[in-house]
Amino acid sequence: MEQLTLNISNKSEVKIIAASSYNFQIELLEKMGKDDLPDILNISKELSEIYGNHIMIDERNVMKYFNENTLPFLARYNKKIIGYIIGVPLEHFNEESWCKYDTNLNKKNTIYTYAFIIKKKHRKSGGYGKTLKMIYLNWAKKRGFEFVTGHVAQSIVKNFKAKVETIKVFSNWYGTNIPFEYYRRKL
Repeated sequence: MEQLTLNISNKSEVKIIAASSYNFQIELLEKMGKDDLPDILNISKELSEIYGNHIMIDERNVMKYFNENTLPFLARYNKKIIGYIIGVPLEHFNEESWCKYDTNLNKKNTIYTYAFIIKKKHRKSGGYGKTLKMIYLNWAKKRGFEFVTGHVAQSIVKNFKAKVETIKVFSNWYGTNIPFEYYRRKL
């Protein structure tokens, strides 16, 4: 890993977006540093445990999703990263076959949620995931995005509180043998 991260500074540059008096904060990762890389890669392993290795963010592709062209938000508790959500303008995926189903492609009004994960031990407590997602959506709206899209395992969409439109159901999302819904939500 050291060889792949030579061009990464030692310390991440973050902007604190929200903080509580209980050692929890949401940060916008402006520039990846070696200090946060191990936590991010570790959390990504939990994604791969659920959906397979093709979903995993690793040393080879981490900079593709954590850079100045994306909206990577970190949830940090007691100075340790416990989760992240990554938004990417839809147009960055125009080579992907699923993208052709989105009528907003090339309108530059849609943010695609590439990944959203909170460490397992922090999922059902403290409201960490809910807070992270709320801040991400508000931030995207303030930046002029009108819609948020993403892929989730089928039937997850029905749990969303906001009105959501299913654009397409993919019966076997990238070899996971799990049907996924591509959804759109107005911000």
